[in-house]
Formats: sequence, C-alpha cells, structure tokens
Amino acid sequence: MDEDDVTIREQNFHSQVREYIICFLLFAVLYIVSYFIITRYKRKTDDHEDEDAIVNRISLYLCTFTLAISAGAVLLLPFSIISNEILLSFPKNYYVQWLNGSLIHGLWNLVSLFSNLCLFVLMPFAYFFLESEGFAGSKKGIRARVLETFVMLFLLGLLILGIVWVASALIDNDAASMESLYDLWEFYLPYLYSCISLMGGLLLLMCTPVGLSRMFTVMGQLIVKPTILEDLDEQIYCVHLQEEALQRRLNGSASHSQCNALLLHKELDSVRSQRNKLERRKKASAWEKNLLYPIVMLILLTGTTISVLLVALNILYLLVDETAMPKGSKERGIGNASLSTFGVVQAAVEIILMFYLMVSSVVGFYSLRLFEGLTPRKDDTTMTTIIGCCVSILVLSSALPVMSRTLGITRFDLLGDFGRFNWLGNFYIVLSYNLLFAVVTTLCLVRKFTSAVREALLKALGLDKLHLSNSPTDPETAKHSANGHQKSL
Repeated sequence: MDEDDVTIREQNFHSQVREYIICFLLFAVLYIVSYFIITRYKRKTDDHEDEDAIVNRISLYLCTFTLAISAGAVLLLPFSIISNEILLSFPKNYYVQWLNGSLIHGLWNLVSLFSNLCLFVLMPFAYFFLESEGFAGSKKGIRARVLETFVMLFLLGLLILGIVWVASALIDNDAASMESLYDLWEFYLPYLYSCISLMGGLLLLMCTPVGLSRMFTVMGQLIVKPTILEDLDEQIYCVHLQEEALQRRLNGSASHSQCNALLLHKELDSVRSQRNKLERRKKASAWEKNLLYPIVMLILLTGTTISVLLVALNILYLLVDETAMPKGSKERGIGNASLSTFGVVQAAVEIILMFYLMVSSVVGFYSLRLFEGLTPRKDDTTMTTIIGCCVSILVLSSALPVMSRTLGITRFDLLGDFGRFNWLGNFYIVLSYNLLFAVVTTLCLVRKFTSAVREALLKALGLDKLHLSNSPTDPETAKHSANGHQKSL
C-alpha cells in the first residue's frame, strides 16, 4: 500500500508539473503576440534611458500582461469545447490525455484569478505610476513615484471596498449577509468581480448589436466593392485634378495664415486617400470585385442571423426548461459527453460565433461616441490610452464566456469562478438579457439595411435638410463624377 501511495503521489506531482508547463507555454505565446500588438500602436518615444522611459516600459509590460489575460479569457470556451470533442473522438489516445478536466479547470481558475489581479491591481498601478511625480517635498525618482502609486492604490481600494460594502448592506440587509461582508477572500472579492462581470455583460449587450451592424460597413471598407455602372478611370482623373489644384494652392499659401494651411493639408490627405482607394479598386481582380464582396456580406448576414435565432431558441428553452439557466459546473467531467446536438459541426459553429461576437463587440465598442477617444492609432497611441483600451478589452473578454452561455450560443457549462456569479441564477435578469439582445440586434440590423430607403424618402419629401437621419456616411458611397453629380452604389 505504501508503494501504491508513493506511485499515486508521483503521478499527481507529474501531472501538476505538466499542467503548469502547458499553462506557461500557452501564456508565453499569448504574451508575445500581445507585445507585438501593443508596440504596433504605441507612440514612438526617444531612446534616452531616463526615469520616464523606465516608467513607460513597466507600464508597457503590465499592459501586455493584461492583454494576454484578455486573449486567454476569449479562448477559454473555444479551447474547452475543442478539448471535449477531441477526448470524445480519441478517448484512449495517449497523445491527447493531457487534455483532462484538471487542466481545463485550472485554466479557468487561473484566468479568473489573473483577471481580478489585472483589473484591480495591475492596471490601476500602471495608470497611477504613469501619472505620478512623487509627493511634494520628497526627493524625486522612481522610489518616490512608487510610494505615491501605492498610496493611491490603497486609497482607491478603501473607496471601492466601502462602496461595495454599502451597496451590499442596502441590497441584502440581514444578519448573515452582514457577517459575510467581513470575509474578504470568500465573499468580498467574488461579489465585487460578480458586479464587474455584470457590468461587462451590460457593456457587451450595448456594444455587440452595434458591432454586428457596423461589421458590414467595416468589411465594405476593407474589401473591394463591385464596380457597377462606374467609370473608375474618370473618377481617378477627377481626383488627380483635385489633388494638383490643392497642391498648387498649398504651394502658394505662404502668405496665408497657418490655419488655412492646415485645412489644405487635411483636404489634400483626404483626396490622396480617396485616390489610393480608387486605384486599389482598379487593380483588383475580377473575382475580387464581383465575388468576394457578396460572399463576405452573405457570411456576415448568416452569422448574425444564426446568432439571433440561437438567442430566440434559448428564450423558449428558458421559459419551458429550468436546465437552460446558465450555471457553474463543479464536476471535472471533460470528455464524457458531447454538449452539441450535431457533434463536431455544431461545436465548430459555436466557436466561430463566439469569435464573431467578440470581434463585433470590439468594433461596436470603438464605434460608440462615448469610447471613440480610446480608438488606437498606429504608432501614435499614448500609454494612458493603451491602459484604457486594455481595461476595456479585459472587461469585454472576461464577460464573453458568461454572455455566450447566457445567450445559449453554447451549452458548455461555466467552470471555475466564472460559474459563481450571483446574477446567473436570477431568472428575470437572464431572460431580460436574452430579450434585449435579440430585440436590439434586430433593430440595429433593420436600421442598417433600411438607411438608404429612409434617406431617399426624406429627400423625396424635402426633409433631408433637417438632418433627421443620423446614419454614418460611408466614404465609398459618396463620390463625385466628372460632371459634378454624386454616384452611389
């Protein structure tokens, strides 16, 4: 028996070491990719090794860590679903036995832990450290800035804990709840993260429908549209004439004010951008002009339609079956049964929809006027803006598994601390979330596809000057021909 116990302990030890190595390798890959993404958008600074350069570098490393954790949160459900299907397809294969329930649960718990760490410690530290200068009267340097940062973090922590304590006491004012408020690790932090997850879910509910309708415009700008009844050579010639005229005005504007010169520069850049787009459309191949655009639009429309239909079915399941409620699973039964009715095909569709919803939510987030200032620009994004982007993406990505399960995109139960959120057991909140998502997404799509009809009706009625339609203008649909008339596709 002693030898058997030693053997079991050795096996457990080796399995834990193997899991830690796998987690480290996965995180290393995500960290490297995140570092290249952030450095692509970060504003270039001087190479002088001074105090500000050290602070910027530390903040950069913390933002990279946060973005890697965000990517891990996005990959949690897809990785778990893929692992479950692989274990079902190859149950006795030696090379896939490392995909076990212990590893999957460990990844969920680690992502939850580090998400809390990034959201409540690392990102506030990076922001305060970046803005700190040291207390008045103290000796300037890194040590003074670190001291001021820790003091600000301590005061921020007291403020947040006080707000959560008061909110908890007002919502659930009984003896048991009041006693549990003093348990920092078991109640306070999970309750606080549950509130943050609810805010992230509401943010996703606000951004995703907007992003789903906005994706059609974004993809229309990235790919070449079909050329129907358009003379590109004529348009390119007109743009060349405009560019030459602006260049002559700019060369002769030495006596004009600086403001006029800046306006001419902006107008010239706009004309050059339009010329580049027209030249790109002219050089595109026939299949790219006539086939790629309809196929991409059809894929986007199909993905959005399937998402809305799945949410509608989930609403029916919620009304007739209690097991449709999102819940957390404590069992490590990975590889025992498939949660997809159609097997691997449905699992692949679910994973594609999750990534599509995440991309749409990010596009919708930056499309909202409230968050337009956080839009990153290549080689011209400040560290403060990067911190705001990382926090926003972390909140969105942490709420993505919860939203996918709540909307019925997948039937895979939430694992680890993600299944402990208090609001997941409230039937009215879950049902209202599904109803709002279906209704708002449908309205956004209807508004998107009927915008041209509404603008034509307003113009026919003579109400176009009242600006009743606030739909965004697509630069590709407002081009002028040689005789001055506007062409639209």
